[in-house]
Amino acid sequence: MTDVRNLPWVGGVLTVVDAADPSLVGRTGLVVDETRQTIQVLDGERQITLGKSGLSFSMDGHDAVINGSLMRQRPEDRTNRNYQKV
Repeated sequence: MTDVRNLPWVGGVLTVVDAADPSLVGRTGLVVDETRQTIQVLDGERQITLGKSGLSFSMDGHDAVINGSLMRQRPEDRTNRNYQKV
């Protein structure tokens, strides 16, 4: 089984599990872009930019919770990286 951290996230559904800003917890949206430090999510009709460093989130309903602080690299580097098992 492929680790969700190595999959492309653009086009996937992101759900915020924990955040430095409590108003973001529970937000769900379609990932439309990803940079080294941010993820852009389409939340209804609004496109919001979330900083990776302050988030913990899950992708596409997977049980694994991703710590955004550990994912602060370019998407093309992230998909080829080997991560320790959690």
